[in-house]
Amino acid sequence: MATASDRCRRTHNVVAQIRRGQVTGRGLTRGAQMTETLLKERDGRAKWNGIPLLLKKLFLNSHPNSDLSQCQSILKEISPLLSMEAMAIVTEEKKSNQDFTFPNTYTFDLFGGVDLLVEILMRPTLFTQKKKIKVSDDLVKDCLSILYTTCICTEGVTKRLAERSDFVLFLFTLMSNKQTFLQTATLIEDILGVKKEMIQLEDIPNLSNLVSSFDQQQLANFCRILSVTISEFDTESDDKNTLLAKNAQQKKNLAPSRAEVNQATLLNISGFIERLCKLATRKVSDTTGPSSFLQELEEWYTWLDNALVLDALMRVASEEAESSTESSDESGLANASGRTQLPQSMKIMHEIMYKVEVLYVLCVLLMGRQRNQVHKMIAEFKLIPGLNNLFEKLIWRKHSASALVLHGHNQNCDCSPDISLKIQFLRLLQSFSDHHENKYLLLNSQELDELSVIALRANIPEVEAVVNTDRSLVCDGKKGLLTRLLQVMKKEPAESSFRFWQARAVESFLRGATSYADQMFLLRRGLLEHILYCIVDSECKSRDVLQSYFDLLGELMKFNIDAFKRFNKYVNTDEKFNIFLNQINSSLVDSNMLVRCIALSLDRFESQTDDIKVAELLSESRLLSYTSQVTIRMSFLFRLINIIHVQTLTQENVSCLNTSLVILMLARRKGKLPFYLRTLQEMEYADKYPGFLLNNFHSLLRFWQQHYLNKDKDSTCLENSSCISFSYWKETVSVLLIPDRTSPCAIISYIDEAYMDIDRELTEE
Repeated sequence: MATASDRCRRTHNVVAQIRRGQVTGRGLTRGAQMTETLLKERDGRAKWNGIPLLLKKLFLNSHPNSDLSQCQSILKEISPLLSMEAMAIVTEEKKSNQDFTFPNTYTFDLFGGVDLLVEILMRPTLFTQKKKIKVSDDLVKDCLSILYTTCICTEGVTKRLAERSDFVLFLFTLMSNKQTFLQTATLIEDILGVKKEMIQLEDIPNLSNLVSSFDQQQLANFCRILSVTISEFDTESDDKNTLLAKNAQQKKNLAPSRAEVNQATLLNISGFIERLCKLATRKVSDTTGPSSFLQELEEWYTWLDNALVLDALMRVASEEAESSTESSDESGLANASGRTQLPQSMKIMHEIMYKVEVLYVLCVLLMGRQRNQVHKMIAEFKLIPGLNNLFEKLIWRKHSASALVLHGHNQNCDCSPDISLKIQFLRLLQSFSDHHENKYLLLNSQELDELSVIALRANIPEVEAVVNTDRSLVCDGKKGLLTRLLQVMKKEPAESSFRFWQARAVESFLRGATSYADQMFLLRRGLLEHILYCIVDSECKSRDVLQSYFDLLGELMKFNIDAFKRFNKYVNTDEKFNIFLNQINSSLVDSNMLVRCIALSLDRFESQTDDIKVAELLSESRLLSYTSQVTIRMSFLFRLINIIHVQTLTQENVSCLNTSLVILMLARRKGKLPFYLRTLQEMEYADKYPGFLLNNFHSLLRFWQQHYLNKDKDSTCLENSSCISFSYWKETVSVLLIPDRTSPCAIISYIDEAYMDIDRELTEE
């Protein structure tokens, strides 16, 4: 008689044979090839829970000439065995000591269940028969649900499905059927998340007709899928995200990326952007009519993590048990019962989840190659006025007691739907305003008039973009979107994660050619005082937030006498000024844009001393007086060059190189460039590292030429931020890189031959 260990060994031998067959393609490749007797004999001891037997039965009832009528009843037996396991995983209740040798989903996949379901789903496309095979909607749903469950529970299944491009494209065809759309979308999203190579949207059969057939809910769900196909994801480690590496990659890949091609494909779909704008600006009350409570829960299942659905169910049970009569602000239902209240809260959350996905897609398209085309369309379809109308009731609403959050998180977590919507909204505003004349759509007509009055009183020309703004497309109501944003920004708690995004969004409005009227518009609303409060009084510690505040402060104060006077009035003691300087000096990478703006402003003001206001400012300003000291400017310059190297330059810190160049360009204008270079040489020697700084700077400037003189590189940002022509930038770099050691403006003249190290190639190692 066989011992227990013998029986266990046989069971594992069977498993090993199947796995070996699946890898090699020879021998035993699926459980259906085993006899029913053998499966029954092994089942009880291996605790397979009858899954291999059910799969054999499913295989026999799903052959090419069968009508598949028996398959669904078999899947109904299999499904509970797998879903129970999935529930345990998503609710984090899976026990380390399982009661069975092999988890059910593992067993299902091991014995060929996944491949069999793929075959059943794709059968109508695999056989050319006179009588077209029809797979019922219910059978398709069951197949998709079981596949998704297996993907969740068994490692490697999702990647294996992702490798089958034919199956991935086939899944998109199933989305045309409203009955199977949600299950299909959920599985596609999971698969595309692990697919190594991005799919091409143009390969999807009848994509334009497919998208046109979607209702609004389906289109929003489809945006979750699109987000994976249009985004340029950096899969490499941080050291591979250097500008040197990116430039090298761009030289290799001259053709548009797959993400860029996919973006263009979407824009060619008639009415696509218009529908996204309608979705993004739709009010909660405009959602589909009343539906049963259970139907709403079923819809939610596909929108949120399974765990979140369970959270919702638990909340329902809890609220019903307590017979609560409290109503959230959003529900609009006075004295509503707990049973009525939760679905309304879910409707709001559902709408929020819609908008997060839609705004993300619009944001990515706004940053793509077709940016101007997208800008024109979303302006025409009144996205900005629509978001303005939703601002207080949906986007920046107060958290309600019944607001749903992700499982295991709290309402203040960045992962919650409410927080995600706010961040995505701010990212969209940043992308929309950045260096684009459409930014004035963030204002209403009265606020545009205010800009005109500011320009008139200052006796300066109106900004052309303000004059050309189509008043029918701007925000309506008493306040524009920018003003609303400033109001919530000033009320934001010190520890809020939104501070960074808010500052970025407002700063993008100021980017481009410096506009006195834009600055005054924001100064009148107390923005400068708010920023200084955060930097000085609250002594903000977050580097990200500090950087965004310094950048915004620089744009707000640049060349603006009124702003510098307001600064003097706020930072009116030595203690406050020293705190401010400590914040700047604690990280020049974060504050260098502000240093640049102060240096540029000082240079301009010093050329306008015949103006009484300017002369008065120069005599009173602590900040300008501090920056005017040569030792301070040299200290800034020395540190800016010292903290960056060609191999570590990124989009985040390359501004340090440009700020150092600005300081030297201003010196060159005044004929002081040799003095600055000689002083840098002296500082090197004082640090007992002769040549290390100037060699580094020489390499940085050679890289600058490669990077900024690229024909595809937009140099207007450098011109706008400095009000110095790009030709002067190029000329100054060329002068500094002159190879003649007798030139007083050449870096090489200040490096002793013994310490020369400037002949290395600029390559990414």
